[in-house]
Amino acid sequence: MRARMLAVGLLLVATGVLPGAGRAQAGDPPRPVPPRDVVPAPVSVDASAGVTYALRPSTVIYADRGAAGVAEYLAALLRPSTGYPLPVRFAGDDRGGIALRLGGPAGLGGQGYRLDVSRPGIALRARTPAGLFAGVQTLRQLLPAKAARTTVQSGPWVVAGGHVLDRPRFAYRGAMLDVSRHFFTVAQVERYVDEMALYKINYLHLHLSDDQGWRIAISGWPRLTAVGGSTEVGGGPGGYYTQSQYRQIVAYAQRRYVTVVPEIDLPGHTNAALASYAALNCDGVAPPRYTGTDVGFSSLCVGKELTYRFIDDVIGQLAALTPGPYLHIGGDEARSTMPADYASFINRVQRIVAAHGKSVVGWHDVVNATPLPSTVAEFWDTETTNDAVAAAAARGTKLIMAPASRAYLDMKYTEGTPLGQDWAGLIEVRDAYGWDPGAYLSGVGESAVLGVEGPLWSETLVSTADIEYMAFPRLPALAELAWSSESTHSWPAFRLRLAAQAPLWTALDINYYRSPQIPWPA
Repeated sequence: MRARMLAVGLLLVATGVLPGAGRAQAGDPPRPVPPRDVVPAPVSVDASAGVTYALRPSTVIYADRGAAGVAEYLAALLRPSTGYPLPVRFAGDDRGGIALRLGGPAGLGGQGYRLDVSRPGIALRARTPAGLFAGVQTLRQLLPAKAARTTVQSGPWVVAGGHVLDRPRFAYRGAMLDVSRHFFTVAQVERYVDEMALYKINYLHLHLSDDQGWRIAISGWPRLTAVGGSTEVGGGPGGYYTQSQYRQIVAYAQRRYVTVVPEIDLPGHTNAALASYAALNCDGVAPPRYTGTDVGFSSLCVGKELTYRFIDDVIGQLAALTPGPYLHIGGDEARSTMPADYASFINRVQRIVAAHGKSVVGWHDVVNATPLPSTVAEFWDTETTNDAVAAAAARGTKLIMAPASRAYLDMKYTEGTPLGQDWAGLIEVRDAYGWDPGAYLSGVGESAVLGVEGPLWSETLVSTADIEYMAFPRLPALAELAWSSESTHSWPAFRLRLAAQAPLWTALDINYYRSPQIPWPA
């Protein structure tokens, strides 16, 4: 299969189908983006040679009532660059326009779609609005890159003809943003949500607490933010989200079919909370606030009932603010908690989460307790064997795959990368792409894998430009592993499709790492 796909890829380059296979001559009309250039790779692409559709000032977006939000989203994306009115209508003859329709074969599932581009118009079909939204992301990649700009550009706005049938491999396709080590504003988080959504990532894991900062206001516990939220790595001012601001992030993500998973890391990684309330410490003495990067030194007092009243308040309020099904309780690197205490603590916290109507996600260390049937373990180790995780998976525990040596977006690309860390190794783009989430961990089959996540820890990151530099181009690589079937994974073909994304990133003003492994356009 690999050899056949490589041969096909080389043939496509030779015939000019893939990017980098020849340069347009000055004065030539812009070539439409081939549907097979899409990232993540669709299940199937059937190009229609010589067929194109062009947006015009008269183009109308037609939609079923249940697709109104997706239709308005698409129109809002394209109006600034095209200058066209692109009205959204719910009735009338949709020939000659863009149609978003709910329906289609059962095989599309809840997140799949069918996109048909012909001379008369564009038809996008899905069984759910989430599927239509995924199809819109594909359509965005098929338009000229300048369609992503926020000022009026010159046309033409031509889309290559063809048929795309698509659905995801894994239901959970996540990205984690650490706002604890360094704080990022609502606007910065929302920008990252938009960048995730472009590549069909549908879960945002927000790391809201750690030793260096507590980032969510909790009623009745004001010192968590007044003290715990007042600093960050290096001693900066820190920051936090009010509950209203957190709701704003959640709502913004929802409109992009991204589910927020908030994390309160327990029982370790808790110095910000311990510094805020002396009574949470076993000796009743609050430690100083922490601005370094060491791990494993802090622990809640697992024998105090106050600890669980505190956790119940925090979890209860977060559950009420979070419509998604999951709350992340951390559970990693609890080196200052005895193993027996750790297990009893995790078991009790799981019950608290369940009592508030949510399912637990925890770093894979939680399998050393007794996971509830609904608990999901997030695998973060650098090894490909873990007997305890494999045993938990055999008993029914679902896994999110985020191996640090492949998926951690804060790892340096090379020794010379100015940002990031290297404790899990150096992760160039090919390393991020070159593994199979369904067969990575010994003794764990694909049926046990809920999905894939790309964690981005922020010890060295202080700006949006930093976030983007570390996430791009590796986040799209992970997105393809999570969305596209394993049979489509081919590094020679992917590196060319990834290169074709560069004009879009430039139009979106995304700061990306120009990996020498990728043949970027000049």
